Amino acid sequence: MPESAIRKLTPYADQAKGDGVKVYHLNIGAPDIKSPASAVKAVKDYEFDHLPYSHSAGTFALRRALVEKYYNPIGININVNDLLVTVAGSEALTMVFQAACDPGEEVLVMEPFYCNYNTFSLMNRVEIVAVHTDIKDSFKVPPMEAFEAAITPKTKAVLLCNPGNPTGTLYTKKEMLAIGELCRKHDLFLVSDEAYREFCYTGEPYFSAMQIPNLRENVILVDSASKRYNLCGARVGCIVSYNRDVLGLITKLAQARLCPPVLGQTAMYGALHAEPSYFENVRNEYIARRNFTVNALNKIPGVYSPMPMGAFYTVASLPVDDAEDFAKWLLTDFRLNGETCMITPAAPFYKTPGEGKNQVRIAYVLEVPELKKALRILREGLKAYRAIKS
Repeated sequence: MPESAIRKLTPYADQAKGDGVKVYHLNIGAPDIKSPASAVKAVKDYEFDHLPYSHSAGTFALRRALVEKYYNPIGININVNDLLVTVAGSEALTMVFQAACDPGEEVLVMEPFYCNYNTFSLMNRVEIVAVHTDIKDSFKVPPMEAFEAAITPKTKAVLLCNPGNPTGTLYTKKEMLAIGELCRKHDLFLVSDEAYREFCYTGEPYFSAMQIPNLRENVILVDSASKRYNLCGARVGCIVSYNRDVLGLITKLAQARLCPPVLGQTAMYGALHAEPSYFENVRNEYIARRNFTVNALNKIPGVYSPMPMGAFYTVASLPVDDAEDFAKWLLTDFRLNGETCMITPAAPFYKTPGEGKNQVRIAYVLEVPELKKALRILREGLKAYRAIKS
């Protein structure tokens, strides 16, 4: 099993902190945004003298609220029987690999992709096949011919993250329809990880895979409360699909693990009652953070980052040969006024050997004043690192 690229360097960060060094975390998608007040209140008001299991598919109250207060209003027309609550998006993806693929089958993913897709596939002996996208092209969707060339008799699904982690790429309606047509032509599942749906910065309406016409039986939507409501520790997400066979298999898996966390479900139920202004304020804050981060990165000599249109990540190329070595060095050797920063090497987000070796993922999850300090450390760190390597 691979180590998580996002957490691999944590022991070095812990050591730095133990030595009294302040570490700015640009490595992990754990924002400092407050959760909705309604989510916090729901947990505080939950009274119990014991904590029983919920239904394996999640509490009926949460499933109904997801349908009525979230999915139907955004144009995803489902009912309670079309979704199942999971232990966050991670379990949802694992269950989808288990239910949709047999060992040895293949799933097409555009690289760079969320590195834990590798882990979930390996757990289930499923092979990830990469369709390459390029930082110089802002990681846009390649021509469908690139997907066609990657399809074999073992191909079972296309997996995408929209908006993307780690790139922040937001796929257009036209691109989603083209991918949908590819899946229809080859009768493939389209697994759509939409955990970052609220974080879109183009002004265009978000187009979900669930809205692709004539593809009802093929689409499996994976969702999460972690990013949307900043409830990462609640560990609650869901799977949505019109395919009764897929949901039937996943229900058996859900029964085997008994139920999702009850207090996490309570928090998500409360979050679904948040004021609409919550998302507007959060979105505006992330736009400010994104603009500052990308502009600051591109002012550093030798650094390039495209402007992401979604999520809260960007991938940047650095003027170094080995971004992982540099990221580790920042934690072990470099200090600026007793501070340093932590970034994520991007190579593990690629399947193709050698790709992304000089790239990093930056999560702009701190307030702008904190980002300013962190990116100054990155700039000065690069200058010092290149001097000792030259």
